[in-house]
Amino acid sequence: MLIKLYGAERCHKTQHYKTFFKTRNISYAFFDVELNEIFAEELKNLYESRNLNFPTITIDKKRLRNPTDKELNKWIEKLK
Repeated sequence: MLIKLYGAERCHKTQHYKTFFKTRNISYAFFDVELNEIFAEELKNLYESRNLNFPTITIDKKRLRNPTDKELNKWIEKLK
């Protein structure tokens, strides 16, 4: 299972998800869309509007925009 977190270091919700994954010992990749234009383009390509909607989490092919912890847990369990 490949988990990607698109966000920004300054964003408190991004920090929440980073802590969420670390405290559960879940491997993920963090992509700072403010520091890297390639990551920003990847995120824009996930949305028809091409907006920088962060934080966004992808788990394999599932895209989650600012999910609750409960919703995030559900998708992690479902896609294991």
